[in-house]
Amino acid sequence: MFARQRRAIYEPAEDSHLLSEFVKKLAFGKVLDVGTGSGIQAFEAAKLKKVRSVLAADISDEVIRHLKNKINKKELNSKIKIINSDLFSDIKGRFDTIIFNPPYLPLDKREPLDSRLATTGGKHGYETLHRFFNDLNDHLTKNGIALIVFSSLTNKEKVDEFIINSGFTFEILKEEKVSFETLYCYKLKRNWLLSDLFDKNIVNIKELMKGHRGIVFTGIYKNKKVAIKSQILNLRTTTIDREAKLIVKLNKSKIAPKILFSGHNYFVYEFVEGELVIDYLKHASKKMVKKLFLEVLRQCRVLDKMHITKEEMTNPYKHIIVNKRVVLIDFERAHYDSFPQNVTQFCQYIMKNKDILKCQKMNIDKEKLIRLARQYKSRQTKENYNKIKGLILAL
Repeated sequence: MFARQRRAIYEPAEDSHLLSEFVKKLAFGKVLDVGTGSGIQAFEAAKLKKVRSVLAADISDEVIRHLKNKINKKELNSKIKIINSDLFSDIKGRFDTIIFNPPYLPLDKREPLDSRLATTGGKHGYETLHRFFNDLNDHLTKNGIALIVFSSLTNKEKVDEFIINSGFTFEILKEEKVSFETLYCYKLKRNWLLSDLFDKNIVNIKELMKGHRGIVFTGIYKNKKVAIKSQILNLRTTTIDREAKLIVKLNKSKIAPKILFSGHNYFVYEFVEGELVIDYLKHASKKMVKKLFLEVLRQCRVLDKMHITKEEMTNPYKHIIVNKRVVLIDFERAHYDSFPQNVTQFCQYIMKNKDILKCQKMNIDKEKLIRLARQYKSRQTKENYNKIKGLILAL
């Protein structure tokens, strides 16, 4: 969070007028003008009959004082309220239209500090916009829109990526060439996923990680932290729906995070707190390591009996979370298999960690484990599984 600071008031320029053109056409209902600056967007919105109220927010005390003096000279004071806020930090409620003309230029240390605060969006120019997108969803009404403007100097491809990964779609309303740059005015709306999650009352949705096929968000549902896994937009695959169905089945055997509900191309599940297995092994006691190995082997045995190969169990550093319980996560690559390999793959992982085991004075007989794993691979019987289990118990 940035401290409130004195800064030069950003007087209306080409970007302000470009944004104002579409504020006049599209703003409606309850309006929020973030980083209001000179107040041009707030005042234009307040003139519209389809706008009920306008909240103009800015981090600068100087801007707030200037606007309060300005508003007293106009006939719109009943429609406009002005507050201090660093982006959404002191904003409460939801709005039909959110307007933002951000500081979007890359850092130039030659620029005076007071004007830099009004024009510079961070080292690369897009950092302030990224922060804006992260919190936008929690402040829009169901059918709300956001109107933004930025420059080609901001890195358009990166801005587009942030918008999409934050769960929004965008429409380029207008491009305008100005000397050495191009200005872009965008209209943003929630994508299908955020719209669906809005109806399910999931709030505070933030991107957690992105893979080749899916993207994972965190959110709050019924006052509890949850994870949301979604198919990446425009990717034609049934992977996410298939994974959701598989996890529902695994939940009956107490494997994988519990799925709360699912929709087309996404599912919502409990968020599992804890450590990745690779970090846990570095400090766990001998007793704790043995307990971990036995529990993972148990779950692997269940998967084998269900004829499901999870994959990644030879190096599951991102796929095992350890806390009060041991949870296998991410079943995106899991598939039904006539010859499942979960137990044998995890045996390979145990052998890879022989140096960590030695630190715990757990000297595993590598040759014996290889031999027992081969026997189990040949005949996946309870007897052969118990031999592997017995070797771990003897550590």
